[in-house]
Amino acid sequence: MGFLNAFLEFLGFGIGLPFGLLIGFFLFVYSKPKDVKDPVVRPLHELDTDALLDILPDIPLWVKCPDYERVDWLNKFLLDMWPYLDKAICAMIRSTTKPMFAEYIGKYKIEAIEFEHLTLGTLPPIIQGLKVYETMEKDLVMEPAIRWAGNPNIVLVLQLLSVRLRFQLVDLQIFAAPRVALKPLVPTFPCFANIVVSLMERPHVDFGLKILGGDVMSIPGLYRLVQDMIKKQLASLYLWPQTLDIPVLDASTMVIKKPVGILHVKVVRAKKLLKADILGTSDPFVKLSLTGEKLPAKKTTIKKRNLNPEWNENFKLVVKDPESQVLQLQVFDWDKVGGHDRLGMQFVPLKVLTPRETKEFTLDLLKHTNISDSQDKKQRGQIVLELTYVPFREDSIEFSGPLDGNDGRGSASGRSSSGDESLSGAGLLSVIVQGAEDVEGKNHINPYALVLFRGERKRTKKIKKTRDPRWNEEFQFTLDQPPLHELIRIEVMSKRTSFSFRSKESLGHVEINLDDVVHNGRINQKYHLIDSKNGVIHVEIRWITV
Repeated sequence: MGFLNAFLEFLGFGIGLPFGLLIGFFLFVYSKPKDVKDPVVRPLHELDTDALLDILPDIPLWVKCPDYERVDWLNKFLLDMWPYLDKAICAMIRSTTKPMFAEYIGKYKIEAIEFEHLTLGTLPPIIQGLKVYETMEKDLVMEPAIRWAGNPNIVLVLQLLSVRLRFQLVDLQIFAAPRVALKPLVPTFPCFANIVVSLMERPHVDFGLKILGGDVMSIPGLYRLVQDMIKKQLASLYLWPQTLDIPVLDASTMVIKKPVGILHVKVVRAKKLLKADILGTSDPFVKLSLTGEKLPAKKTTIKKRNLNPEWNENFKLVVKDPESQVLQLQVFDWDKVGGHDRLGMQFVPLKVLTPRETKEFTLDLLKHTNISDSQDKKQRGQIVLELTYVPFREDSIEFSGPLDGNDGRGSASGRSSSGDESLSGAGLLSVIVQGAEDVEGKNHINPYALVLFRGERKRTKKIKKTRDPRWNEEFQFTLDQPPLHELIRIEVMSKRTSFSFRSKESLGHVEINLDDVVHNGRINQKYHLIDSKNGVIHVEIRWITV
């Protein structure tokens, strides 16, 4: 009976299968296709709650969050550039991982590790929105929302003894919201020195991993374990405030150098100067400057009809590189009409100075910089000066109380200055005028800024026809005492480019109390301009002590 049932089943299958295929073929060939109806499109407000919840994860951030910008142009750019970015990124991955793989060759019976295939696929990441922050610092901070459902083909081959193990990464999906900062901004292409990346939340990473053709991610419990491990590892490395720093410019290529100290110069006297006037005398004065600086030179007073003048005048110069900068000294004969005649010059490299030690120099004046020129052996006299290089304190960011600023340095050669007390109150006040916004003029708008402090007057460049000028100019004041209970005044002016009776016009001003700068070491704020309707000026001020 069992044999008969089996025979009948086999017979029914053998007859029914061809018969069913024949009927299906005729139905497929002779049946008429139905018209495909367009899907029903309804606005969001007509959808019910369940339908909205289904599509909510796919709504881009620029729709849900008003502070995210829509960047379709950037996605189009990535789409067009992706074939080239794919090759460039994969080449970088190969070069980066090659030395890492080499460390494991010979260990754990491993004979070789190499990529059999490495491509990121044809689908680029999609940026769902971009948020840009205004920080008032010299940086650019942005937060892109990135979704990447890619089709990469990454195959890694591990040669273990005589067995080749193939690991294939497939179906990669990454959802992340990194914070990218380009800082600091510098005037050297590409105009930023570093890329700093940090994750603002734990990323979502999903992928398949095939070993010997089988997907190990399908093993119960392993998928969840790998997911948690990846998220935990990435969070420990790059979750804010942890960062990934990618250097772009080498430090030696950055043209901006910050002040590192103050050079105290005391011009004592000169001896046996040349006779430049018809009456057999001269009216000497001295100009001082440091190489590598564009600031105006310092000048002593003029000593009328004196070939052996005594000055005993003190000056402070800001030092940015004590190893390479040189103090330039030029002695001139003052003339009421025409140019001043140079009586002689001399140089002192700052690297010969010992920090915080006063040293006296007696220098023979030269005609020019070529000291090996044997044709000019004319005696031009001597100049005597005292130099003290005082570097800034590393902890000068905070003010520790009243400082004593008596300038009581010794004058003997090689003698140390009388303790830190004599120079402890000195420091550098750095004023950076970044820019202004919404400045208005009745007659013209060609704005520039004036910085007025302790009788000194410094000016930025003029920018034509704009209400939002960007100056980004720094001015420095070397002081004997911290500027406690003092004000610095910054005026925004406009000047007509052509001649006119109303050539200058005030666009507003601000007076800043420097107490906070002294106590905190730095302020970086925007101030509303007085006598301006909507004008704002952005100023950064630093106080660095020696």
